Amino acid sequence: MSRSEESWVGTWRPHKPRGPIAAIYGSPGPKYAPPALIGSIIHDSTKNQAPRFSFGKRHNKVRSDFSPGPKYLVPSNITRTGRNGTPAFSLHYRTKEPRPFQTPGPGHYRPEHSGRSVTRSAPAYSLFGRTKQCNKKHSPGPAAYTLPEMLGRNTVAIPSAPAHSLGGRLKTGSFYEDLKKTPGPAAYNAVEPNIYCPKPPQFSITGRNFQPDDTTKKPGPATYKPDLVTTKRKAPSFTFGVRHSQYLAPLLVDVDE
Repeated sequence: MSRSEESWVGTWRPHKPRGPIAAIYGSPGPKYAPPALIGSIIHDSTKNQAPRFSFGKRHNKVRSDFSPGPKYLVPSNITRTGRNGTPAFSLHYRTKEPRPFQTPGPGHYRPEHSGRSVTRSAPAYSLFGRTKQCNKKHSPGPAAYTLPEMLGRNTVAIPSAPAHSLGGRLKTGSFYEDLKKTPGPAAYNAVEPNIYCPKPPQFSITGRNFQPDDTTKKPGPATYKPDLVTTKRKAPSFTFGVRHSQYLAPLLVDVDE
């Protein structure tokens, strides 16, 4: 018995069908429906459609009264004859009392500054600039007019004499016009005399040469310190050295590999 026969139960085994089976073929099934007879969308084309009417919207009516309606809140102190006559009081700050008028004393007057208002004086005038409001006349002054010219060719009142001008000399057609376009003496370069004459000896000035010498730096007198040198016997001297840490590792120079 093979492995495929062990998975089947009973005596039935798959075989080739004798005829076509509808379950084998893919179809949409019973999803089709006849077209509707109501409405205008997807209507049955074999039936006549009844007349259709639509419900329109209500148009705005032109009103002459645009009052907001009874939305005002009438205060309680307003009656049909007006405001209620009951006296009403409010809290307000106290106003300042009017200060009495202070009459000036004799020391406030200065008759020496009265000037022309008390005594007679000659008329006095001051120099001031002209304001824009007073300048109502816009007539031109004498400097705005100019007299016609008396010299030249643009005279108006008298006849003008013939006028001549001094112009520059033209190169074309003049007596010094170069018709052949020959080069002048300055167009040639001067030839050096050493080319066609014997060349004299030439000498140059060079720097002075010195013999080679010792270039090492020698110490000067200030380099020596004779006060630090002693020729006699000196007692031993000691200094306080730096305290070394006990955790400092010793310097290993020769290490055996």
